[in-house]
Amino acid sequence: MPLLILIRHGQSTWNFENKFTGDEDVDLTPLGEEEARLAGIFLKNYVIDIAYTSVLKRAVHTLDIILKETGKQVSVIKSSALNERNYGALQGLNKTETEHKYGESQVLLWRRSYDVAPPEGESLKDTFDRVIPFYKKAVKPNLRANKNVLIVAHGNSLRALMMYLDGYSPIEISDVNIATGIPRVYEFSTELTLLNVHYLNG
Repeated sequence: MPLLILIRHGQSTWNFENKFTGDEDVDLTPLGEEEARLAGIFLKNYVIDIAYTSVLKRAVHTLDIILKETGKQVSVIKSSALNERNYGALQGLNKTETEHKYGESQVLLWRRSYDVAPPEGESLKDTFDRVIPFYKKAVKPNLRANKNVLIVAHGNSLRALMMYLDGYSPIEISDVNIATGIPRVYEFSTELTLLNVHYLNG
């Protein structure tokens, strides 16, 4: 039975600084590197046949650390379809200062709604519309072939994928948060019926 494992990259420098990161290409903090290492420890006894990541260095770096920790050598495919959503004019701004400027409710709408985009940026719906076609075309055939797949990506690209996999509604997904560096495992039947979902966090 195939497995799909989703991991949000470890803490980034802008996560630490409480900034809107979006698709800015920032790297991991030392804590983020440690989170990736721990994810690798959790995955040591799992078979991984192929791995996917975005093209952003915090996800690529996380995957590199995970694979090094597990001692596995697998094919890695990088795609911008898995990149974090673009936060437009908010990228690089401090989240707390932005709330003071625009109001907490407006910033919450930009961050958590399904179809409202921040100024000059992408909504979660926009992200969904690039992530899911990629998943169907590139990832799903590997699961159908009974291969175990690892995806290391970002909070919003993974939330979009979780909408598809878990059946979350646009309202329900607004309350879903994904912690950095913790593997989320989807177990499928050979017909790709979802059997179980769980986190690996000790």
